[in-house]
Amino acid sequence: MHDVLKFSEKVSCLPVVHGSGDYAIAVRRVMFSSHFDCVAIPLPPSFRKDVERGIEMLPNITIALQAESEPYAQKSWSPEAEENEDRRYYSYVPVDPCQPVIAGIRLAVQEHIPRAYIDLEVEEFESFAVTLPDPYALKQVSVEQFSTAVLPALQKPTTQQHINRIQWMARKLRLLEKTFDNILFICSVADWPWIRDAYRNHAELMIEEPAVYETDLLQVVSENLIFLLGELPFITGLYEQSRFNLDDDENLSVDGVKDLVLTARGKYRTELKDRGRRITPHLLGNYLKYVRNLCLIEHRMTPDLYTLIIAAQQIAGDQFAISLAETARDYPFADHLGLDKFVMSIESGQLPDGTLVDLKSRLPGHPVSWRTCQLNKKPLKIDKDDWAMKWNPFSHCSWPPEDVAIERFRTHIKDKALGMLGNDLARTEKFTTSLLDGLDIRETLRNWHTGELYVKLNPPSRGSLDSVVMLFDSPADPRDYPWRITWHAEHQDESTLSFFATSYEEEFVGPGIAMATYGGAMFLFPPRHVPDVWHDRRFDFADTLEERLIVAACHHSKERHIAILAVSPPGVGWRRLAKRYGKKLIHVPMAHFSQEKLQQLRMFHVLNGQEVRSYAEHFIRKA
Repeated sequence: MHDVLKFSEKVSCLPVVHGSGDYAIAVRRVMFSSHFDCVAIPLPPSFRKDVERGIEMLPNITIALQAESEPYAQKSWSPEAEENEDRRYYSYVPVDPCQPVIAGIRLAVQEHIPRAYIDLEVEEFESFAVTLPDPYALKQVSVEQFSTAVLPALQKPTTQQHINRIQWMARKLRLLEKTFDNILFICSVADWPWIRDAYRNHAELMIEEPAVYETDLLQVVSENLIFLLGELPFITGLYEQSRFNLDDDENLSVDGVKDLVLTARGKYRTELKDRGRRITPHLLGNYLKYVRNLCLIEHRMTPDLYTLIIAAQQIAGDQFAISLAETARDYPFADHLGLDKFVMSIESGQLPDGTLVDLKSRLPGHPVSWRTCQLNKKPLKIDKDDWAMKWNPFSHCSWPPEDVAIERFRTHIKDKALGMLGNDLARTEKFTTSLLDGLDIRETLRNWHTGELYVKLNPPSRGSLDSVVMLFDSPADPRDYPWRITWHAEHQDESTLSFFATSYEEEFVGPGIAMATYGGAMFLFPPRHVPDVWHDRRFDFADTLEERLIVAACHHSKERHIAILAVSPPGVGWRRLAKRYGKKLIHVPMAHFSQEKLQQLRMFHVLNGQEVRSYAEHFIRKA
């Protein structure tokens, strides 16, 4: 190590940023680069037993808790004090493999290197977090350069306890060097210059350590690991998997984010299947660029969970953002250790007996705070079962914003079909005095040897369209689309709609709110009253769901042409059915439209009565 981090010939200091996986790797690199005969730890001796017991249980995550002394009496009354008078404070050490201090202890235990816990025992620990540069800078600069670069931003200790702890650790280091010849001292980057000064100034601290409570080792419930770990639980799991498989983990702080996004995409696809958006490589590229820009705005090199979720929500929608958030908190190692469970939040927790306590970290990293992100959460299974039980099967209606979207798309399909109908009547003429509707390049090149120019003439389309058929999934498996119904318009701006879709009973998203996916639909506009297409015996000769919709459109349409949206052009059988009614099918290729837009239109919500519309927006989540 560089001389700037050497307190003496026998003591080397390794300043770290707590909760950083990059610094945990730096600790490993330093400890393997030299032979140390002692590792000094910035924790009090009372934590030694449970911390090292927790390290033996890694990769399962545990927490070492120590109760603080209860205050003798309240100095002054306040409503807040009365509300929290039963709350006690606990200090804790997270046994986190991405904590540099824990990584140092873990490696020292494996290499049988003596450990010395040299921090001062205190009855009430004063914790403070310091905002420091992103540790990802270690990819380009050394530990020595990072530690010295932050010196101008570090403030001297102001509280008496902090000063006492620094002087105590400096005194302990001087005592250790009488026994060991090469000591590695791991401490916070915010403390190392003041500990070095106290060490070199031979500051003496003649105080007696108070008696403290014994520590307890508990297992944090897996859903709350996001509040304990320095890195995201998913990325912490990648570090542990790389350790087990002996893989390279130097760039996991960034590569882990990519793995997180790809895993979330797989979960998103599995859950929504063909109802979700297409998360293409191009979309992921835009997402990562957006994440990078948000990081730069916040003066960071690597993203936090809030940045990842906000970017996912704005690029790919709520559903993908929720999948990403759930994937980020997944930790693959959650064995039953025989320890009591501990429920945790930000700076607070719940003991196994139900007691609520306030928490202080002995290894504080970057300051953590709550930030708001508006996402409609997924309903619990017990809620879905309750909503299904209360569903009234005789009262259905649609969600108006989705009605507007699908009607606009129907109008667009109709206009496009009319344009294509006019193209069939286009003709080519020799250029005389007017370009008419533009130069016909193909015909002009075909007659290039004559020197003549040819122009196009597109006559106005004749007639109109009152029926549009959309076949989103063709050929459709009847087992996938058991729900078949005809809905009549509520007002003159809506079409009469007949469709086949997935069962809404399989996907409840709120009280009186269910979701289904169109397989195909037939629109009649202007709206008119027609018998239910699926119970009309006149159409029983149709063999498939698609044929029944086409036959119904041909039967009820008053115009000669029927617009049909499908992946491939209508076959001979469909055209023969249309000809039977004296109609002609105009094919509008589905490839002309965004797949993402089509997926959004296919998903629609069914409300259990018009009164549900008053609160439906609070439960409806778009993919």
